[in-house]
Amino acid sequence: MSVLRDDFLWGGAVAANQLEGAWDVDGKGASVPDHCTNGTHTSPKRITVDFEPGVLYPSHEAIDFYHHYEEDIALFAEMGFKTFRTSINWTRIFPTGEEEEPNEKGLEFYDKLFACCKKYDIEPLVTISHYELPYALVEKYNGWYGRELIDLYVKYCKVIFERYKDVVKYWLTFNEINSGTMPLGAVLSLGTVQGFTGPITEVPDEPCVRLQGLHHQFVASAKAVKYAHENYPQFQMGNMICFVTSYPLTCNPADILLNQAKMREVNWYCSDVQVRGEYPSYAKAIWDKYGFELKAEPGDFEVLKEGTVDFYTFSYYMSNCESADPDNSAADGNIISGFKNPYLEASDWGWQIDPQGLHYTLNEIYDRYRIPLMVVENGLGAFDKKEEGGSIIDDYRIDYLRKHIAEMKAAVEDGVDLMGYTPWGCIDLVAASTGEMAKRYGFIYVEKYDDGTGDYSRKKKKSFDWYKKVIATNGDDLD
Repeated sequence: MSVLRDDFLWGGAVAANQLEGAWDVDGKGASVPDHCTNGTHTSPKRITVDFEPGVLYPSHEAIDFYHHYEEDIALFAEMGFKTFRTSINWTRIFPTGEEEEPNEKGLEFYDKLFACCKKYDIEPLVTISHYELPYALVEKYNGWYGRELIDLYVKYCKVIFERYKDVVKYWLTFNEINSGTMPLGAVLSLGTVQGFTGPITEVPDEPCVRLQGLHHQFVASAKAVKYAHENYPQFQMGNMICFVTSYPLTCNPADILLNQAKMREVNWYCSDVQVRGEYPSYAKAIWDKYGFELKAEPGDFEVLKEGTVDFYTFSYYMSNCESADPDNSAADGNIISGFKNPYLEASDWGWQIDPQGLHYTLNEIYDRYRIPLMVVENGLGAFDKKEEGGSIIDDYRIDYLRKHIAEMKAAVEDGVDLMGYTPWGCIDLVAASTGEMAKRYGFIYVEKYDDGTGDYSRKKKKSFDWYKKVIATNGDDLD
């Protein structure tokens, strides 16, 4: 008998802006990622106010899921997916975010997408806002720094809740909302990049702007959850955290206290608000560190308390270490970096591979919140090479996923209530951090390359059949 529940939600995860393409088709407006060029591990992608001729903007075409979704969903169904985590492109529904009426063509696309999922008994898990803020809201309000975005987001939520109330049960309000505690979150999530052109690593860091923008996202999330609970009791509303597990590099008490502070600011601050409904005890210490004074309006704190989420979801790729000694060597990572752990190996992009860290993380989260958990992103970005004959033998990906699933099961045996698992990039797509196709995650290879060439054809990797077997055995057969 499997240690995982019988209704465990196996599946895969993507984001609309990273795979749909069709960036200006059927009335869609431009989002922040549409203004981002491609980059590499060593050369950061850029954000531009104006579109530069002759420059590749990868989200404009991505892998053209917009026109291939039926083929792709059929492949997911062949693997046995129980759920498919995707997002709605805000700018397909409200091209600038401020229209009075939604764009019917955009709504119709998701009608067809969700109907296709239901055809195969695949449950959609929908992220309402996944790094695709309308760029017009950046230009007018400096993104989420403007409180005006709260009502615009809630208007958007009301439209999609009503439209898809019979086909979508599981909703996540913001993708990796805690990226707003980190400098790169200004680009990816908050959109506080008004007027900026240049490498995303050079966006001026303004912690006070980020913290205020986060408050507006907290209020918007809580209002959406409260509205859903009152009007659509069948909905399950979740948050989504980029969990950056970290350890003290040594048993030096200075390292331990530094790591505790980092875990609080990066990992717990946002979810404490979304799950517990109030700012944590240490919030003022974080605000004081940056000289930040929270601007809240009457009713904000009541809304936070009334709009807490039903389940907790997170991404987990790697772990880092914290050290008070600046001479220790740094490690690369997703959004944030720390110090290298001498006990771990790293991916092609320098991300430290730590399956046991997922076990530890699941235990820590569940002990803290005691609500159902779901791992909605986990995976290995790698240079996939075609063998002679065209096959893709991605044993390294299978090994990564096998070890993480085993540790996930160990956490369940420890008592964690785990409801599902959706590895990231179940089909190759554009990388959010670097804007490249070369960093591939999927079980399905897509013929699309960083010079803009490719015919968009799809091909199963070795990991496709492996994951199919894992799902069929509810995680019992990981060989």
